[in-house]
Amino acid sequence: MLKGLKVATLLAAGALALAACGSTSNTTGSSSPTSSDTSSPSSCTPSSVKVGMAYDIGGRGDKSFNDSAAAGLDQAVKQLCVTSKELQAVPNETDAQKAARLTLLATAGYNPIIAVGFAYAPALKLVAPKFPKVNFAIVDDSSYTASNVANLTFAANQASYLVGVIAAQATKTKSVGYIGGVNVPLLVSFQKGYDAGVTATDSAVKITDKYLTQPPDFSGFNAPDKGKATAAGMFDAGADVVYAAAGGSGAGVFVAAKAAGTWAIGVDSDQYLSADAAVKDVILTSALKNVNVAVFDVIQASVNGAPLTGIQVYDLKNGGVGYSKSNPAVQPYEAKADAAAAAIIAGTVTVPG
Repeated sequence: MLKGLKVATLLAAGALALAACGSTSNTTGSSSPTSSDTSSPSSCTPSSVKVGMAYDIGGRGDKSFNDSAAAGLDQAVKQLCVTSKELQAVPNETDAQKAARLTLLATAGYNPIIAVGFAYAPALKLVAPKFPKVNFAIVDDSSYTASNVANLTFAANQASYLVGVIAAQATKTKSVGYIGGVNVPLLVSFQKGYDAGVTATDSAVKITDKYLTQPPDFSGFNAPDKGKATAAGMFDAGADVVYAAAGGSGAGVFVAAKAAGTWAIGVDSDQYLSADAAVKDVILTSALKNVNVAVFDVIQASVNGAPLTGIQVYDLKNGGVGYSKSNPAVQPYEAKADAAAAAIIAGTVTVPG
């Protein structure tokens, strides 16, 4: 294990050294397929804060979870004048590779370092104690806590409940579906919230829940072909609204919905705004998990000299989650969804998950 970590660290260090010689832009540099540098705008007086961002599978450009994190980083670069280094995970990588990525950023002077996704938890547990003066943050995990770690958690079950309310109203066939990328507790929480929202709105609606892969296979977060095939099966069986909480695999679900002339529901970011033009019209709404807000909070706190630590909860009450209203087609269903949101905030509705 230690030998593997050392080798992975050396390989990653080489990639960072090459990337550092390339362009300082928000896009992936040609010298390294999994890293990029982001510099402060020329009009800024650069901050001394250097942000390290370690993306999950799919990375910047997934039009979902990672892109939401990237939006928070971009805002910080623009408004707070920080500089950053972005590194991206690769499919089927080991915890040692993730640890090497975090170690690389820490030894290169990046602070804070933000790990995007619960899959980084084992690596963070290994690396954070070795760098007590570096502040880390991890999205979607509270299993490992430390004095130099901020755990950014989201009440995604609440956002999922709201899109479930919408799905139950929008369905004409009285049949809806849920597709999770990987069968892990976090995605089960999404499912439970969605199913509860559907049932509370119309108990006669049939719900079909499916997952693209099972752990330790996490490819379900970046397998559009599997998303497309699974959604097509649901549509063929009579469902006319399918909620995809599957990262980059959601793109395939949207293609299937377009072909079937049915509705899809996106996740994490407002996918009506980010999806390909050919399919955006079938994305009725998206369950929003405002990772961008949490990422910006972490960076701003470091710039202000008071780094965030401990479990930070983002929910409906503080604007950390919600649902999108960009597609005008969702307007007939907003009143019930907004009423449900108010009831959740007031505590009169408790969402499972």
